[in-house]
Amino acid sequence: MAIKITPTKANLIKAKSRMSFSVKGYDLLDKKRTILIQEIMQLVKEAELIENEINQKFQEAYKALQQVCISMGLNHLEEFALSINSEMPFEIRIKGVMGVDIPEVVYTEKYEKSLPYGFYENNPALDIAIKKFNDVKFLSYQLAQVETTAYKLSLEIRKTQKSANALDKIQIPRLKDEIKYIQDTIEEKEREEFFRLKKVKNRR
Repeated sequence: MAIKITPTKANLIKAKSRMSFSVKGYDLLDKKRTILIQEIMQLVKEAELIENEINQKFQEAYKALQQVCISMGLNHLEEFALSINSEMPFEIRIKGVMGVDIPEVVYTEKYEKSLPYGFYENNPALDIAIKKFNDVKFLSYQLAQVETTAYKLSLEIRKTQKSANALDKIQIPRLKDEIKYIQDTIEEKEREEFFRLKKVKNRR
């Protein structure tokens, strides 16, 4: 591809300046990409731990629920379930991490101290089951936050990779060619001017 630029020293300075800026930009993008990948790997490990804990809590909760069904009966249990208070509210807050909007689930992790059906006195298994299912709920909040964060960061990695590739494969090679072309042309003109002056001097 033909290089369309006037081979002057001013353009050489500009090209070198753009080259320096592009190289620094690529280095920064490469470091950002590395940090984001490390962060995602950490999030994957965290998600696996939470998933394992959720599975364990679910197993414990269902075992407790089976005990409740045996001791209370399904119909009686449904009546107690209907008296449980509605879900506690939570909100989604956005925070910025390396230019990425990351969602954060904001909630209060607390358990009812006094419930309308008085299960503390009547059936400890129901107490355990509700506690375990509440644990699962709060862990699910955490898992949703971790997985969404990992997804957001993966999109940013893709975007960063695309920008880094554009600099590494297109912008920087093009500027290298421009700099070489300008330097070669200027040097050739200087040699021609040197020989021209030398001939004029010899004639004199």
